[in-house]
Amino acid sequence: MTKTILVTGATDGIGLLTAKKLAADGHRILIHGRNATKLETARKDVGGEVETYRADLSDMSEVASLAAAIRANHDRLDVLINNAGVLKAPQPVLENGYDIRFVVNTFAPYLLTELLLPIMPKTGRVVNLSSAAQAPVDLSAMTGKKRLSDMDAYAQSKLAITIWTREWAKSLPEGPAMIAVNPGSLLASKMVKDGFGVAGNDLNIGADILIDAALGDRFSNASGAYFDNDGGVFSDPHSAAFNIDHATDLMSTLQAIIRQQS
Repeated sequence: MTKTILVTGATDGIGLLTAKKLAADGHRILIHGRNATKLETARKDVGGEVETYRADLSDMSEVASLAAAIRANHDRLDVLINNAGVLKAPQPVLENGYDIRFVVNTFAPYLLTELLLPIMPKTGRVVNLSSAAQAPVDLSAMTGKKRLSDMDAYAQSKLAITIWTREWAKSLPEGPAMIAVNPGSLLASKMVKDGFGVAGNDLNIGADILIDAALGDRFSNASGAYFDNDGGVFSDPHSAAFNIDHATDLMSTLQAIIRQQS
């Protein structure tokens, strides 16, 4: 059955390869990117029935516009793959004072998911890119009051998206499913090359697990779960995700930020 699937950050790396594979299987693919030229190149590369959407996910108004454009063109979205992410950036602190890692890796996918939920069926799935790098979230850093190193900001933003995946799944027992996935460590993406200076492992490792999480049977009852592709198993995220106070504080802070920014 043909599915309509949105992949963010799909102009290179895991996102692009995932989109190409899904299109080759006959699905209707919506690809997002920040750069119009790269989006057009990706559209040609993906082939098949593909649409392009440009938005800068570090700007919540553009995230809202992205969701509005998709809803204007579609009354059903079967799968949302929140793949876009940032580790290093020339200006890690945005003009509004927020760290770009929290904004792109945590806030933007939350808002995009919230705005697209009305067109997602209960059988749909939201696949959120987590990471093996996870750390308890310093709320003063998440709210822009404290500066972090690149890796600390990244690891905290990835635990944050994992926590909101778990917490949101609890409030949507009938679906759509919310699933957090570590696609694999040190894969051959631009982020890994820029961040760690290594070529990285086969991107197919990441693309294949994202497709499995989006469509595969073993993820059909996995809402709220975290899948660690380094071990190839469902696993527990960082223990801080199970701290009720930490999760509650993070969710209330995140929702306040989203309301303020959107």
